Amino acid sequence: MGVGFPNETPEYRAARERLLQREVALRREMEAVAAEIRALPPGGAVPEDYEFDHIGADGVPAKIRLSELFRPGTDTLILYHYMFPRHRSDDRRGPSNGPMADLPLEEGPCPSCTALLDNWEGAVPHAEGLGANIAAVAKAPIEQVAAFAAHRGWRNLKLLSAANNSFKRDYHGEDENGQQVPILTVFHKGSDGVVRLSWASELLFLPPEPGQDPRHVGTVEPMWTLLDLTPGGRPNAYEQIEQEYY
Repeated sequence: MGVGFPNETPEYRAARERLLQREVALRREMEAVAAEIRALPPGGAVPEDYEFDHIGADGVPAKIRLSELFRPGTDTLILYHYMFPRHRSDDRRGPSNGPMADLPLEEGPCPSCTALLDNWEGAVPHAEGLGANIAAVAKAPIEQVAAFAAHRGWRNLKLLSAANNSFKRDYHGEDENGQQVPILTVFHKGSDGVVRLSWASELLFLPPEPGQDPRHVGTVEPMWTLLDLTPGGRPNAYEQIEQEYY
């Protein structure tokens, strides 16, 4: 191809050309998987028009139905099951300041979910501008969720609470013990108005590869995929609510 960079060795260029062919194959495989996702048969219809808690335009807690999360003219809804509260086995440090600083650790937000939503905050307007609808669904009271979102500076993400419905349990965002699960669910509204599950990150429930976390939402985690491009790769560490240097 004639591509080269200053002072590179022949060994580097040869290895890079070999790797480039694998990158091409990976791109093709990703496109093939995406095509198969689009070609899935219709999933199951949602059993009810779930009513969530949210904060209305006037800043007051209000109710909103699942069907109302589809803006006019749109047919796709992406809902991330935010682990707020976090899993009781998660002993990572919680917020040291802000509205959640005094909350018991087990009642606070998951650092990994929070990092993902930090990553998404800037992407949401672009994705929604192309016709998607995106929201994160927590189990914590909406007042807590909204206060934490404001502290994080989230202005674009829609935040919901399923504290008063069975949505998270029905769609595996909560286990039989009431512990929160970070699944990603995608819904589609057909021409008949019926809302059905389109896809979910079920890779979460399969055994991960040795040395890996589940990576069920790996392709939508910019922080980790950026680090994959570096010589050091991903550090052997989990996300934190507050920045740390390794």
